[in-house]
Amino acid sequence: MKKKIVSTMLICAMGAMCLAGCRSTSDDAAATASTTAADAATTTAAAETTDAAATTADTAASEASTEATGTGVAKDDLKVGVIYVGDENEGYTEAHMKGIADMKQELGLSDDQVIEKTNIPESEECYDAAVDLANQGCQIVIANSFGHESYMLQAATEYPDVQFCHATGYQAASSGLSNFHNFFTKIYEARYVSGVVAGLKLNEMIDDGTITEDTAKMGYVGAYPYAEVISGFTSFYLGAKSVCPSVTMEVQYTNSWADLDAENQVATKLIQDGCVLISQHADTTGAPTACEAAGVPCVGYNVDMTSVAPNTALTSATNNWGPLFTEMVQDVIDGTQIPADLSIGYAEDGVAITPLNEKVCAEGTQDKVDEVIAAIKDGSLHVFDTSTFTVGGESLEDAIADGSLKDTLGDSYDAFAANVSDGYYHESETQSAPSFAIIIDGITSVQSN
Repeated sequence: MKKKIVSTMLICAMGAMCLAGCRSTSDDAAATASTTAADAATTTAAAETTDAAATTADTAASEASTEATGTGVAKDDLKVGVIYVGDENEGYTEAHMKGIADMKQELGLSDDQVIEKTNIPESEECYDAAVDLANQGCQIVIANSFGHESYMLQAATEYPDVQFCHATGYQAASSGLSNFHNFFTKIYEARYVSGVVAGLKLNEMIDDGTITEDTAKMGYVGAYPYAEVISGFTSFYLGAKSVCPSVTMEVQYTNSWADLDAENQVATKLIQDGCVLISQHADTTGAPTACEAAGVPCVGYNVDMTSVAPNTALTSATNNWGPLFTEMVQDVIDGTQIPADLSIGYAEDGVAITPLNEKVCAEGTQDKVDEVIAAIKDGSLHVFDTSTFTVGGESLEDAIADGSLKDTLGDSYDAFAANVSDGYYHESETQSAPSFAIIIDGITSVQSN
């Protein structure tokens, strides 16, 4: 698999965008939340990174390459530690568990060579778990939740001979540590494709008179107002809009990655608000269950939702973590430097959508899906093509040129602007974690009570 080595020209401000979000029904309120979250992220990063590490960050990151280090590990002596925020009952973690199982099979590792810790919260318990895995002889430790990062970073400073790999974070390139790494998939590509599936369903509903063009409103159950979520629901919306131009979308947050009751309640509220199709960036079956009860089509996340919503689930955007895990563990075996940031998408088999529920999806959906995936793979389609959306009534380029996004993005403004070129926003190209953190026209974002 071709390795995606992300540019090392990262700054803490870009990392702070991972937390940018919106907590109101307007872009003004989004600006407040984005700036507040960015300040919090910057403060955290400053507390966790010494002045010496900061001054050497660029040098350390630039030295990260695929050259052999000469300190490989015999495969029979290898131990891999994994820290999960949930367990097999939560879709996001279940997908990571499958990726670890795929990695074991691909590399021929035995079960006793992989130590997995489940239900580790985003707290000091993560640090304790990481240290325990290092003390058990793991040469690589992997964690899968955003809030794990500071604790993984702390452990990495204390165990320089162990490789620590963290999903969804942003501090690796600026940490000055050669043994700390961030990784993520380009899940926004799969969300775009699932949005196309949703848009085609809306068109079918318009054609049969179930709804009108003016009432083609989708709802989205988001976990937190972080860039990861904003990037995801924006790409989903853009996919739907590419085939159903009149679509709008309302987003509400649960303030939890996995809360079945909250996700069910938010989905129900969105349906009551007039949303005729629901999607999610939250990790349980709560939203699809609500949609099945209400007879509203839905698009899930991580796992196939047809088991709980056989009459309403269309498909789910999903991650394939196996190639990333295999690559990082193979690097440890080979004594090869793991890049500071790694990200893979459709081109590397890193993302997908689950099989279409043909009894619910619109006719011709599979053919359109195949067309869109092929365009993403060959580079002729960019998810965040700036000609396909506006911000405050103007193009993204104009909004950057006139400075209208400065209040929204705060210290992250320059880094965000640098990602816009050649007619699109270069998501996950200068860092592995998503960084698109603004609300575009057609989407309203509100904080649930």
